[in-house]
Amino acid sequence: MAKLRNAGVAFFALWMLTVMPAFSQGNAGCKSGKFIGSYTTLITFSDVWGDGTNVLNQTIRQLTLHSDGTASQEDTAAPDLMLSGGTFSLEIGSWKCRSDGMLVVTLIWANYIPTNDALNHPGATVTPIPPPVDIILSGHGRATYLMSVTDANTLTRIQARTRNYDQTQDPTDPNGGVLGPLRTNAIVYKRVVASDADLLAP
Repeated sequence: MAKLRNAGVAFFALWMLTVMPAFSQGNAGCKSGKFIGSYTTLITFSDVWGDGTNVLNQTIRQLTLHSDGTASQEDTAAPDLMLSGGTFSLEIGSWKCRSDGMLVVTLIWANYIPTNDALNHPGATVTPIPPPVDIILSGHGRATYLMSVTDANTLTRIQARTRNYDQTQDPTDPNGGVLGPLRTNAIVYKRVVASDADLLAP
């Protein structure tokens, strides 16, 4: 019976190592696995219309790191003025924990620009040229982030680099597109922490 119990314990330990390959031994950085969750960073636009009126617009970028190694990010500003300035899709990808405890996140998304192509069909006569009536794919982006696990509720993006792909290129090719410059400005993401404080407030 003891042998059977020992075999069960050994099997469970082996199973844990198999289903959690992204987590490493130790407590440094992302090795603990405690970074899994949803984070936001605040983005402030002080001139939304681009005409000097200084209309303040606070948006958030939402990064979610899942336990299965997948990742997603979306920006609440994406739907703003999409027919005037274009927009972009939800970013999807994956993460991995480096041996030094740093977190690597890779995300892919689509970019869209305004267009009047919906009106450019045979026999269409529109004068003058109207505002854009639709959006159309202009290409894709592929970004790689290097992030530090600052503490239990904070991630800091310390490096980022993007590849840009036009409509004819494959954004899943990690060596394709045009590689942009390395960005080293620090961006802090804070965990969305569950709390019942509002429910208990008078």
